[in-house]
Amino acid sequence: MCEHGQVTSRSKAGLTADDLESLSSSLAAGKRVTVYLRDPMPALGLEAGVSARVLSIDGTTVIASPKGVDDQLPFEAEELHRTRAAAASATAPRPRASSSGRAAPPAAPAKSPRSAQHTAKPPSESGSARSPRESAPPTVTAKTTRRAKPGTAAVSVTVTAVDATTWKVSVMHGTKKLGKATEVTADRVANAMRELGDTTAISAVDDVIESARAAAQKRIDELNDELETARAALAQLDDRLGNSS
Repeated sequence: MCEHGQVTSRSKAGLTADDLESLSSSLAAGKRVTVYLRDPMPALGLEAGVSARVLSIDGTTVIASPKGVDDQLPFEAEELHRTRAAAASATAPRPRASSSGRAAPPAAPAKSPRSAQHTAKPPSESGSARSPRESAPPTVTAKTTRRAKPGTAAVSVTVTAVDATTWKVSVMHGTKKLGKATEVTADRVANAMRELGDTTAISAVDDVIESARAAAQKRIDELNDELETARAALAQLDDRLGNSS
């Protein structure tokens, strides 16, 4: 606080290192982990204190899905709170104090030239004298706009072998499944892997196809043996009928 001016204080504390470690441990144990937004996100219609499900944690960056939003958004640790009560207290306005130590009304304007130097921008920059809260840049809104861009969630394509000749392809956008799985033939899957040029994927698909081919060939050999046995039995029956006549 400056000697004669008025300032507005606001807590920037969010998730601590201990909080991040505890949340990571809960995620590793397969538990549902919930945090709460410190600031509102007008672009997505979210208020401060809204809960968000944590999906992953990388250092101090938390990937979470806020309630009512079908998407995964990145947050810094300082933008989140462990409890709803902490998020609410962080966003609640606090009374401003004058240089004498007594609380002053939130809307009270600066009354001295020196106070104006501390609390308002020059007319050439702002156009009029405003309070520190009014002149603060909308950093939260800018971040919200960046996060609201479409396509932030990862798209995953899964190819699954069903039997010797049939595979299924399924698509996920983030945690949302898009449509039903589509059946494709093994040769189309093998061709697609070669087009991608990923040697690991090509090897994995070829192994499955070769295993299915070997199983099919084995079944053919078994059926041929059964057919030969049936033919031999039929020939014996024909011989016995011929001899008896």
